[in-house]
Amino acid sequence: MPVRPLDVVWSRPEGQREGTPLVVLLHGYGSNPESILAAAGGLPPEFTLAAPRGPLDVGGDRGWFLLDYFLANDFAEVMATTTAVQAWVNTVRAAHSSVALLGFSQGMALASTLVRLKPEAFSAVVGLSGFVLDNEILSLTESLPEPPAFFWGRDPDDVVIHPDAVEATAEWLDSHTRLTARRYPGMGHRIGRREIADVSVFLRHYVLNARH
Repeated sequence: MPVRPLDVVWSRPEGQREGTPLVVLLHGYGSNPESILAAAGGLPPEFTLAAPRGPLDVGGDRGWFLLDYFLANDFAEVMATTTAVQAWVNTVRAAHSSVALLGFSQGMALASTLVRLKPEAFSAVVGLSGFVLDNEILSLTESLPEPPAFFWGRDPDDVVIHPDAVEATAEWLDSHTRLTARRYPGMGHRIGRREIADVSVFLRHYVLNARH
């Protein structure tokens, strides 16, 4: 399930990307790269944004792996997708000063899995209106010698993410990351403007300021 450069939507042309910090945008289930790129348009202009297209067909849009209402999934499928995205990141990493992740909904599950498996590869992680996979195998194999900087934004009344998944996510993030958690009542299951403003502050602090 390779994620090739052809399957990625970029915020700027190739000739303007060299040396810039990269944010990889991971869209939600039943969405697409164009939607998350538009929603993240308020991020600091210093960043290059790249949005891969999920390999799974979801009624004409895309997803990263199958899941049900209780967010159950096939872990082999999760790992295949995670490996493919990591392989693509490796092909573009050298052109950028750093790589951060931003995942929305199911994309947050993918972003957090990527950092759990290779934390040193990412400067910061943003998870919006999503969840962290509750998986025993992943828990046994993850290696986080230094807690990654992690921003978690959500509407506390978001009905899309199962309450059990929210609880498990909160516990994992509290235990394993340098967590910045923000709530946005009334936002619903989407990416809000105020949320993007807070994410921008977070990325400036942990990525842009960290370079100086």
